[in-house]
Amino acid sequence: MVSRVIPVDAFDLVIFGGTGDLAKRKILPGLYRRFMAGQMTENSRIIGAARADLNDDSFRALVGEAIEEFVPKDRQDAKIIAQFLEKIAYVSIDATGEGGWAKLRGMMREGVVRAFYFSVAPSLFGAIAERLHLNEIADAQSRIVVEKPFGRDLASAKALNAVLAKHFTEAQIYRIDHYLGKETVQNLMAVRFANILFEPLWKAEYVDHVQITVAETVSVDGRGAYYDKSGAMRDMVQNHMMQLLCLIAMEPPYHFDPDAVRDEKLKVIRALDPVKPEHIVRGQYNAGGGEGSYIEHSEDPSSKTESYIALKVKVSNWRWQGTPFYLRTGKRLRARASEIAITFKEPPHSIFDDASGWRENVLVIRLQPNEGMELQVMIKEPGPGGMRLMQVPLDMSFAAALGDEADDVPDAYERLIMDVIRGNQTLFMRGDEVEAAWAWTDPLIQGWEARGDKPQGYDPGSSGPEDALMLMHRDGRRWREIKG
Repeated sequence: MVSRVIPVDAFDLVIFGGTGDLAKRKILPGLYRRFMAGQMTENSRIIGAARADLNDDSFRALVGEAIEEFVPKDRQDAKIIAQFLEKIAYVSIDATGEGGWAKLRGMMREGVVRAFYFSVAPSLFGAIAERLHLNEIADAQSRIVVEKPFGRDLASAKALNAVLAKHFTEAQIYRIDHYLGKETVQNLMAVRFANILFEPLWKAEYVDHVQITVAETVSVDGRGAYYDKSGAMRDMVQNHMMQLLCLIAMEPPYHFDPDAVRDEKLKVIRALDPVKPEHIVRGQYNAGGGEGSYIEHSEDPSSKTESYIALKVKVSNWRWQGTPFYLRTGKRLRARASEIAITFKEPPHSIFDDASGWRENVLVIRLQPNEGMELQVMIKEPGPGGMRLMQVPLDMSFAAALGDEADDVPDAYERLIMDVIRGNQTLFMRGDEVEAAWAWTDPLIQGWEARGDKPQGYDPGSSGPEDALMLMHRDGRRWREIKG
């Protein structure tokens, strides 16, 4: 299998916050990999912009260090790195003042795509957008990329959208969610809509339930005070997990077109029922394994912010009426794993006796680690012992299917940045989509705050609070094991 690399048009990409952690870990190494793959043209350029008093050479040194640290050694080529660094420039800029903007304007070229990546705090989005406009740095074809969080509630999300809309049209705004850039997430759409095999079964008549899990082993130590202002609901469910749910539950769009896809996702969000209090489980990790508890890391002894949340969600439309979606995410869990599991119903009649060992069919989409898909089906257990059934996986991991080429599959940030240059918004969230997600999320948060609900403690290295197990057990179901 040979993957095609299609070069993008020449561009000037300005990274505000170019000396920050995200730029060093993801954006700059990802751009180097796209250059190495031949996707960036010779006429493209990357401009770092930040408060730090650096020049081109010192910023290039920073970029070189980021490549050395965050790009696998077998993908580091000294000659290619040197060629890539020639495309790097820097401007020291004051996001809320006047310093550096005239210089940046002078660096812009005609005839290339202009893109501006806001890798900064959301509080600076408005100031940067305004100065790009007032200094005539951005033109009508320019694009801006904004990182989450897109507000912390509906009111702030609306205010943020309004600020950006003063200076840029919706077609110019790319709200990035790196989960949508994952290869497996996009393959989910291909599996559903490019194969007749699954789509006829993709509805309540045949699907028993859906589980979406995003488990992390890390704590919030070192950023607990920041995390405590959001919690798992705001940090993960409202954006990442909501997007995964939408891709699972959406109707087929009329065409693989940005607005057509996002129209169908919006319909799913608007079809979500309010979640009952008994269908919400929140938790905080205890101390253990040589690390402190969430309470210690949050630096707030009275914190009621959740580091874990599990929800039973219902989509009220014809396709999914009666099929529950179970969502869970948390810190300091047993393993780092993200997956979507679609569990199908039992056959209407079994010709085998109960001792044969029937188990349900499950389609598992693994997002991390080891991206891939697995369909669990029933076969006869080998041997002369009669008709005994066993469950086996039909496994398609990218590493196995692509071989050495698996290392060249772009990561989420690489793909999404290239989509920005192409002007393709399919994998980016629209303003009304963000606001609809907050409109569903806000009442849940307001509800447990009004009730004074306190999260339940859970042990590090576990699957989460005991009440989360009961959330499934009451329905006669079980969570899938969290495996790395």
